This record gives sequence, structure tokens and C-alpha cells, in this order.
Amino acid sequence: MSVKFNAALAATLLAFSLGATSTVQAAKRLTVADLDWTGAVVTCRTIQYVLENEMDYKVKTVNMPGGPGAFEAVRSGDVDYYCEMWPSYNPIKSEYFKEYGGDGSLVAVAESGIVGFSGYFVPRYMIEGDAARGIPASTPNLKTYKDLNQYKHMFKSLESGDRGNLIGCPISAWLCEDQQRMDTLGVDFYAQALGSETAHWAEMQAKYKRGEPFIAYAWSPHWIHAALDLVEIELPPHSDAKWPATTWPKDVTIKFTNPDFLQENPDVVKLLQNHRLTNDQQAGMIYEIDVKKRDMDEVVDEWMAANETVWRKWIP
Repeated sequence: MSVKFNAALAATLLAFSLGATSTVQAAKRLTVADLDWTGAVVTCRTIQYVLENEMDYKVKTVNMPGGPGAFEAVRSGDVDYYCEMWPSYNPIKSEYFKEYGGDGSLVAVAESGIVGFSGYFVPRYMIEGDAARGIPASTPNLKTYKDLNQYKHMFKSLESGDRGNLIGCPISAWLCEDQQRMDTLGVDFYAQALGSETAHWAEMQAKYKRGEPFIAYAWSPHWIHAALDLVEIELPPHSDAKWPATTWPKDVTIKFTNPDFLQENPDVVKLLQNHRLTNDQQAGMIYEIDVKKRDMDEVVDEWMAANETVWRKWIP
């Protein structure tokens, strides 16, 4: 009788234990934003790989443009952390981060490893010509923003009218302030936002293939600088006080979360602190995804398999 009782008790305790374990596992769920540029998603996916394959977490991803909406989602806890914030693109950081004068409702966790550079670029053939393609130099004296107005007729479009056309930041939420920059610097150009990163690069590539003039916003790390021979147009040196009438600073990108998540999830926070990607590592994956049109998760999984000695060091 006691044997049967003990067996029944053991079965009950086992079922309870399994149920408790299941509850704990179900609780180990995270929500992360898939931001609207490939590099940031790559950064997040490399973190997600470790969380799901080594740390027993399940990550839900939600599509969301970078900027104010995503910041507020992390502050409220609807999104758990943000993988790659470019400080110069987010003047709203002064509302959230203490180090920028904010209320502390968001907290920087660690650098992502990516160091960003941004600017305006024209094809080299505009300045130097391209004998192989029979393209003469059309703007030989174009070096700085001060030279743009004399060549604005070269950059006109249907959208710009009598002004020159700048292929500006593709996403308004990124807060590049292209039009304000042009107006403040006295450059008679219209800043065109194409609405998506894909459309932005496609427009540049199409014009380049046809040998047409264009000036466009671009950043690094990115495959576009390997695909097209571009020359940066000089802007005034960066100044926070004069922004946005200056160039961008060097962006040491960071990961961040909210104070509650920081305190309640030390293992995830430690992973975020340990995790780093280099510009070259990220750019290689971006190229495979955007140029070769391969599946994002397939590319990341392939990179993780080939670089286990790198990411094993990230695990808490």
C-alpha cells in the first residue's frame, strides 16, 4: 500500500515539477525589434542565436522603424532591448538617457562593436570621368557642399523642380534632417526620402549603371561602397551645437534597455555586454543578404557556425 502511495506521490510531484519547469521556460521569452536597416537586424540575430540555442530563451521579433517609436517601446517594456543605436541619428536620446541629460528611463548596456560613418556621396565619374564607359567629368570642381549650387542643374529631378535633388535618408524616423541641413547651409536642393532602404540603394545603383549624376546619403559599414565607386562631399565638421548644419560624428553604436529589464535579467544583460560585432563581420553578412538576396537567418546561422570561437566568448 505504501509503495503504491509513494509511487502516486512521486508521479504527482514529477508532474508538478514538469509543470513548474514548463512555466519557467514559458516565462523566458523576449521581444526584440527588427529595425529598418539590415545591419541592425544582423546584430540582433547574432544575439538571438545565442539566446535561443545556448540560453533557453525564445525571442519574438516585431518589425519597427528605428527612432522615437522604438525608444518608447523599450521604455515601456513592450520591447526588451535595442541592439544598435546610432547616437547622432537620435536627438531624442536627450529625453531618455541620463548621460545625455534625460530622465534615465533608458539605460545604455554596452557598445555593439559597430562604428558608423555617414555622409553625402557622388559617383567618382562625375568628378574625374570614366573613360572606359565614355563618361566625361561633369562636376570637376565639386568637393564640398559650397560647390553644390553651381552644379544644381546637374541634379534636377521631377520632384525637385528648379532645385537640385539629394537622395536623402530613406526613412524619416531616422531624423537625418537632410532638408534642414540643406536649407541652413544655403544649398538649393530638395531632400528626397524614398521610404525604404531597399528603394534607396536601388535608385543609386540604377543611376550609377546609367552613368547619371546623383548625390546621395550613405553610411558605413555597408556593401554599397564596394559596389559603387563613390566620393564623399565635404560638410562642415560635426558640432552638437550647430547640428544638423554639420556632418555626422563618428557613431559608436550601443545597445540599450530599460532599468527594470537591466535589474531583472542579469544573464541577458551579460550577453549584451559581452557581444560584439566588427564592421567587417557585419558588412559581410549584409552583402550576402542585400546583394545576393539570401535569407537573413540562413546567412546568420552560417556565420555563427563558422565563428563559434567568437560567439562562445559572449555566453555569460
